[in-house]
Amino acid sequence: MTVRAFSEERKGAWAELSGLLERAGRRPERLGESGVRRLGALYRAAAADLALARRLFPGDPIVGYLETLVAGAGHLVYGARSRTESLRTFAATGYWRLIAARLVPLAIAAFCLFGPAFLAGTWALRDPGAAAGLVPAEYRSVTEPRSGGGLGLAPDEETKFATEIFTNNIRVTFLAFAAGIVFGVGTAVILVFNGVLLGVVGGLAIGAGNGRAFFELVTAHGVLELSCIVVAGAAGMRMGWALVDPGRDTRQRALGRQARDSVQIVLGTMPWLVVAGLVEGFITPAGLGLGPVLVVGLALGLIYWSLVVLRGVKGARAPSAAGTT
Repeated sequence: MTVRAFSEERKGAWAELSGLLERAGRRPERLGESGVRRLGALYRAAAADLALARRLFPGDPIVGYLETLVAGAGHLVYGARSRTESLRTFAATGYWRLIAARLVPLAIAAFCLFGPAFLAGTWALRDPGAAAGLVPAEYRSVTEPRSGGGLGLAPDEETKFATEIFTNNIRVTFLAFAAGIVFGVGTAVILVFNGVLLGVVGGLAIGAGNGRAFFELVTAHGVLELSCIVVAGAAGMRMGWALVDPGRDTRQRALGRQARDSVQIVLGTMPWLVVAGLVEGFITPAGLGLGPVLVVGLALGLIYWSLVVLRGVKGARAPSAAGTT
């Protein structure tokens, strides 16, 4: 069986299921008794079609279309779960599956942030005079040569500097998501710009002999914060791509479905930003030294991405993931 023949044979049922989802919104009772029964039957058939498509046509766009369709129907069919149970399930598995469901946007977002950061850092080391012009006033203290091993800042000034980093990263996290509505281009621009800023500040700090103090101030919370920025950027890109390539749906419908997933990703990321903020507030000012700070920062990053792999990647490959993704 070819993918075209498969699609032609089943597209009527898929279109009917899509229509029921649009009519129901978030309330399946709008469909009436017969409509709810029909919704359940079409959902089971679409889930079977998805399993078949994954086996016969892996990598074809039809798989992504069916995943979205089955996910939306599954939410209504199994929507009788309590709100508490739903939140617990989302925190335990649903959030991680949403992140892992599309790894390509995740990789692109990471490249847009860290690629420019590396290039800008190298440039700042080689030409600090030109690079210094890009550094905002609130970050310039870290780029100035100091005698001794620190930045020459009072404890409250160090806390203020770390808070500036944290506040900026929260702002970037939400902007990276929201800018995805501009066909994903806005997200890429924001990630690249902030990657350049990160690289220039880091490169100038290292070049001025302040590298150790710089990493002591930003690493503990920075690893987790940058992870959150990448995830939010990927969510924005997924939303933008729904406008570029809506598949068999209209752009409005494709955007609506992808926006729901992307908003959930951002909401699920917020508690991790709070964790980073607590680390910034209590661990960064403690002056523990570079070693302990690296341990804290890398441990938080390892925990976060291990959950993406263990609860996201494996779950996203299982048919049962359809109800939560």
